[in-house]
Amino acid sequence: MPVEGVRRPAWAQISRGALRHNLSVLRTVLGSSVVCAVVKANGYGHGAVVAAQTLSEAGAAGLAVAIVDEGVELRAANLTDPILLLSEVPADTVRDALEESLTLTVGSLDGAHAIKDAARHLGGRNRVHIKVDTGMHRMGIAPRELDDVLDVLTSVPSIVIEGMYTHFAAADSSDAADREFCALQMSRFDEVVARAAARGVTPPVLHTANSAAALGIPAARRSMSRVGLALYGHLPDPSLQAVLDVHGLALRPALSLHARVTAVRHLSAGERPSYGRRRPLPADATVATVPFGYADGYPRRLFDAGAEVLINGRRHPLAGTVTMDQLVIDCDDSAVNVGDEVVLLGRQGNDVITAEMWARWSSTITWEILCGIGARVPRVVVDE
Repeated sequence: MPVEGVRRPAWAQISRGALRHNLSVLRTVLGSSVVCAVVKANGYGHGAVVAAQTLSEAGAAGLAVAIVDEGVELRAANLTDPILLLSEVPADTVRDALEESLTLTVGSLDGAHAIKDAARHLGGRNRVHIKVDTGMHRMGIAPRELDDVLDVLTSVPSIVIEGMYTHFAAADSSDAADREFCALQMSRFDEVVARAAARGVTPPVLHTANSAAALGIPAARRSMSRVGLALYGHLPDPSLQAVLDVHGLALRPALSLHARVTAVRHLSAGERPSYGRRRPLPADATVATVPFGYADGYPRRLFDAGAEVLINGRRHPLAGTVTMDQLVIDCDDSAVNVGDEVVLLGRQGNDVITAEMWARWSSTITWEILCGIGARVPRVVVDE
């Protein structure tokens, strides 16, 4: 079990109010397409249990995770919602998943056989969703395999084919070719659904949309939409704000990162703080030490990119290389004291530093920034 820090002045603040707000926004936009809240990867770094509990109470139609252990964690927290496993699990964990009432994804003929064997032994009603590979080419049955997979699944009365779905490869792109490919994927999916229906298999739950498609491709809003990033207050692409503007709505980031200054020193121009002595101070400066490093999810590349933090409502750049446990901040001639609050992500005063900024500075994506927040950073829940 990873250690969660409680004796160091650094923390992530998680807003239940923002999670509830974002779900409300999405339900307004999506209309009759219900929201399956994706809480994998520790709730995108926000804490899986708190995210799942909050979104469940706020009206999410179900939850989705990536691996069996994530589902087991939610069941241990007394969550009774439908929990969909978004990946086909190894054969030797199928029974574990079914015993926890997790909804399995069928992504291959071999996977269908493994589920059949476990379901035949367990009895009861074991829900599955068939994932169809329409072009992502990562996981899912090929359309040509549909009949064989249905033969296996329908041979056991204790298997309930509750859903069928696919996943888009480029739903967050505005490129015309990518849009055409999304349309092709939907067409391929519809063909498979029609073929299943011709055999008398009509799953009540159909889903193709992730956050980007749910907001930006109305045709992708089937009976259910799988929403992850947007629930946490971030858009897959800035252009999607236009969709929310039509409704006069906006998302709210649910996570902010905070710390407190633990040391202050006054250094002369030309001094080179931190490992590698990478950069001389341009002028005499107050340099503050902040207990947050790359082990906590602060990427080392942010130093080279010119990242800043907020202290007393003002932006200040890093004074040296990001270390495993600490940062050094160039506070110029500002009055900074031990104990002052530092905002690494979030708002302080009239300024804000966003996860999207970190992603741009790091040449990565917002998802990686949020999921990279370390296990030893305590999640402090507020009910804003």
